[in-house]
Amino acid sequence: MRNKAAREQLDQVFARQRKRALSLRVEPLQRRVVRLRLLKKWIENNEKWIQQAIYADFGKPADSVSLSEVYPLLTEIKDAINNIKSWSKGVKVDSSMAYLSTISHIAYEPKGVCLIIAPWNFPFLLTLGPLVSALAAGNTVMLKPSEMTPNTSNLIDKLINELFHEDEVAVFQGDANVSKKLLTLPFDHIFFTGSTQVGKIIMSAAADHLASVTLELGGKSPTVIDETVSINDAAKKIAWGKFMNNGQTCVAPDHLIVHESIFEEFITALKIQITKLFDSENLGFSKSPDYARVINKQHFERLRELYNDAVSGGGKLIMGGEMIASECFISPTLLTDISPVSKITSEEVFGPLLPIIKYSSLDEVIMQVNSQPKPLAFYYFGNSRKNRKRLMRETSSGTFCVNDCVIQFSHPNLPFGGVNHSGMGKSHGKYGFLAFSNEKAVLRQRVGLTTTKLVYPPYGKRTHIILKLLKKYF
Repeated sequence: MRNKAAREQLDQVFARQRKRALSLRVEPLQRRVVRLRLLKKWIENNEKWIQQAIYADFGKPADSVSLSEVYPLLTEIKDAINNIKSWSKGVKVDSSMAYLSTISHIAYEPKGVCLIIAPWNFPFLLTLGPLVSALAAGNTVMLKPSEMTPNTSNLIDKLINELFHEDEVAVFQGDANVSKKLLTLPFDHIFFTGSTQVGKIIMSAAADHLASVTLELGGKSPTVIDETVSINDAAKKIAWGKFMNNGQTCVAPDHLIVHESIFEEFITALKIQITKLFDSENLGFSKSPDYARVINKQHFERLRELYNDAVSGGGKLIMGGEMIASECFISPTLLTDISPVSKITSEEVFGPLLPIIKYSSLDEVIMQVNSQPKPLAFYYFGNSRKNRKRLMRETSSGTFCVNDCVIQFSHPNLPFGGVNHSGMGKSHGKYGFLAFSNEKAVLRQRVGLTTTKLVYPPYGKRTHIILKLLKKYF
């Protein structure tokens, strides 16, 4: 996009969408359902092309695409179609004694023109998932897919152009400069998924227009494994949750904190499960059809630097460490004895490197977790009710998952989102609908009947008596 031409195009599309957003407010709900059904049908009919596009971007296996991108998205669409009527219906609220003469409810209205800036790690799901919520809530949308996954972004562009008018949904491809131009527009809501660093930029830009934001960020999601754990079950779930998508998942376990009494036994089980899942034919992980790649050279070098820094600082390699720069390949890599000052202890890994830390008491675990920014996810593997309750009560995170990992992301009836450095706002299902809706408070007073008239001026003895009664009884 040329600078001047790009700016003019953005302004023109935004102006048309703002006008269109006014008419969407009053259209029948069924029109929203029609759009969602068209989207659902397109995805179902083009799953093969979705698989091929994502594989071309970073080698993600076809079945993994279906499992982690297509299926959750279709579930999100079906949930919206089935519930859009109930979500949109006003909610009556009770009145206190002081408001007996009123009738009140909460009405849900579209926010207006919305911007969605999507990441590269789940390029199809995390671009179109928020779009589903925005459309269900009755908004117009400008989409910015990631430039790091050009094949998927081109496919999304094709999809949107086939299904929607530009004044309803429009796609803008390009690098960070396009995002910067978009962020100068006075959107009614901005939905961003990505790093904490960029999230701060998004929030700063939104402040210029006082736009509301949903930020889905990340963080160092800790995984605590205590002495009561079912070792093989936990090892298999963690192996899948960590190395699926080559570790490039915002809710992947970032590091393991394992009780000293089961430390060696758990590591042995984890190695076995990693091999079973991602190198079942024993051909080597680089030849496995079930193992994805790092997204690009930049992120490959970032991960290699994290690895080298950890090892040079005394970290011990206990599995993996194989790297092929030309393929952006890094094998599943397990590290122990990490120095507290190593970069990998403070930076989000977001790749197939897994530090494993030994602990002896839960107190030190809680202290360690609370010394870091609040993560997007916290995982506890174990069968101790006491330990589970302590960890959940004494730490803070966007999500908390027991004896599994990652799957809480796609639960249709749970809000998904972070806290502080890991994000703000919630998404998915009804919570996604609410993120793109204004909850309007509506109060209707009966004519001639209002308790507030009793305390209108002129003030005097009667006013004092009434206020005293109100404060005491109402």
